[in-house]
Amino acid sequence: MELKENWLKKGFVDESTKEVGNIEDAFLKLKKEKNAVLMAHFYQENKIQDIADFVGDSLALAQFAAKTDAEIIMVAGVHFMGESAKILSPEKTVIVPDLNAGCSLADSCPPDVFAKFIKQYPDHKVITYVNTSAEIKALSDIVVTSTNAKAIVDSFPKDEKLIFGPDKNLGNYINSITGREMLLWDGACHVHEKFSLEKILEIKDSNKDAEILAHPECKKQLLMVADHIGSTAALLNYSSTSSSQKFIVATESGIIHQMKLKSPNKTFIPAPPNDSTCACNDCEFMRLNTMDKLYNALKFGWPTIEVDEAVRVKAVKPIERMLDISNKLGL
Repeated sequence: MELKENWLKKGFVDESTKEVGNIEDAFLKLKKEKNAVLMAHFYQENKIQDIADFVGDSLALAQFAAKTDAEIIMVAGVHFMGESAKILSPEKTVIVPDLNAGCSLADSCPPDVFAKFIKQYPDHKVITYVNTSAEIKALSDIVVTSTNAKAIVDSFPKDEKLIFGPDKNLGNYINSITGREMLLWDGACHVHEKFSLEKILEIKDSNKDAEILAHPECKKQLLMVADHIGSTAALLNYSSTSSSQKFIVATESGIIHQMKLKSPNKTFIPAPPNDSTCACNDCEFMRLNTMDKLYNALKFGWPTIEVDEAVRVKAVKPIERMLDISNKLGL
């Protein structure tokens, strides 16, 4: 345990990496030896995305985790993504390189408090965003991602009473485009909450030919000025197919790497946050993952994600419902 704690705190890397030449090559060699796969979220640093077996948004990662035949699933993302993989593949070893890679949105919805909240509305179905803990998923009727949220909400009868949590911004957006009046939990993602509308409009004023792309977790005021709203995967697809040559991107800046790979001749400007002079808005939790940590986590088989079996049995049902609807709709 002492050795494991050392590499987390001090960036320890096994000496055998020197035999291969660099940490990326050492990781790929080790991954092959251990029959492991690496799936990475769009918000990871560039070098992690480049060596991953699969890169995607939350829906795509869940779909990949449900289908892979690898013995070990390495999740370069945050804790709830590792939990989702373990819920879908309980027989597999699931590793997240740094267990401190949490999620402000998931943290905004404590299971005990949310349970009390939904008990007040026993006639409501419970829809929760995938950015939640396993315990929250276990309390849900169905899970959604930003990619499939509208389609899944639309799948309920118009007169069905619904609770949506935990992201109030995504919930408000879905209400606005479906005509629903879902009851919303008061949670939010710290990254998407921090975008500065004033600074974005200043950038737009200097780049009048640029389109503003926004994730639906952003505040309503920003969504109102956006040229296109969508999940990370949807924004990536739009930027590659649009005739526009310049975009202001209002989501975590890691997605810009994939945008540049698909459209190398286009210009992508990261939208800035309110509270700093930084030109971009990164998720500090996502960026806790590094190549050193990925290598060492796979080398030592730690830290692994574990989900209580009673919780997992309940949580897998709403995730499978989501995947079933998404697959039928081709999402």
